[in-house]
Amino acid sequence: MNKYRIFIDMDGVIANFEKASNEFQRIHGKTNRPDKWVDYRNLDVIDGAIEAVAKLNADYEVFIASTPPWTRPEVWGHKREWIGEHFPDLKRKIILTHRKDLLIGDILIDDSRYRGQPDFQGEWYWFNKNWNNRNWEACLEWIEKLENK
Repeated sequence: MNKYRIFIDMDGVIANFEKASNEFQRIHGKTNRPDKWVDYRNLDVIDGAIEAVAKLNADYEVFIASTPPWTRPEVWGHKREWIGEHFPDLKRKIILTHRKDLLIGDILIDDSRYRGQPDFQGEWYWFNKNWNNRNWEACLEWIEKLENK
């Protein structure tokens, strides 16, 4: 078996950025650019992410590939703290980039398509393509099908 190199996005894939953004908007009334004010250290983990990432990390070479808000450099460290708390095996495997298409690997798991994801040279699992694909069970099944091709 060839060991896949897998890149996993943070916000919207393993960290529930949407929930934090909605909560902040509800309390403070801010509705635009949530990346400018959400506290990245307090994001909830997306359901199933811890178990799924542990399974992937046991079988493959896994990295976190995230795009932090460039206007808030303190968030870069906040993302590292969050990964260290919830995914400690990956705390030294974090790549911060605005260009996911430059990553060299086999699989990219990401919920966005605005950072070069469609041009990634491997396989791209669009975690937010539709509600059927927005869960870790569907993602793991997709990877298993890729492996069995």
